[in-house]
Amino acid sequence: MKITEKQFEAQVKEVAKIRQVDAYYHPFLSKWSPKGYPDITIVKVPRLIFAELKSEKGKISPEQAEWLELLRQCKTVEAYLWRVNEVSLEDIAEILH
Repeated sequence: MKITEKQFEAQVKEVAKIRQVDAYYHPFLSKWSPKGYPDITIVKVPRLIFAELKSEKGKISPEQAEWLELLRQCKTVEAYLWRVNEVSLEDIAEILH
């Protein structure tokens, strides 16, 4: 069964809830966010986590790749590309430990 990005985001949100993150943010309408800004922002003190979510065939835009690369260069930030067919919910739960 193919999972859409929206369904994947709902699953990630549930994992974040189970892992008791301090804050979870997904913009209501991404058109108001800067172009390429990651889909979700998670705070689990002392960690700040950004993740771009993609369906199995979803493509990352140059702007999304640029945001992730800039964030990965920050020493106190974690930035991920979570593609539904490449990362399991168990992997995400482990990241959010």
